[in-house]
Amino acid sequence: MKKQELIHLHGLLAQVRDYYQQQTSNDIEHEMYDELGVRPTSIHKSKTEHKRAVFALATGVTSELETVDEQPVSAAAD
Repeated sequence: MKKQELIHLHGLLAQVRDYYQQQTSNDIEHEMYDELGVRPTSIHKSKTEHKRAVFALATGVTSELETVDEQPVSAAAD
């Protein structure tokens, strides 16, 4: 993956995190992500640093989503 694509993915994950937090009022634990100090707008950072940030952010988002209670989906069509 090219650096530009990685930065784009980083930005998309940040938007997913922000949207989830706005919709649920739950904060996603992203201590590892914060410690890295790399944001999607940090274009001067290396590809490796963005890769670490993407994995840290993805881990935080998926961990939060795993804790959400699953609501059963109706088998009947609307």
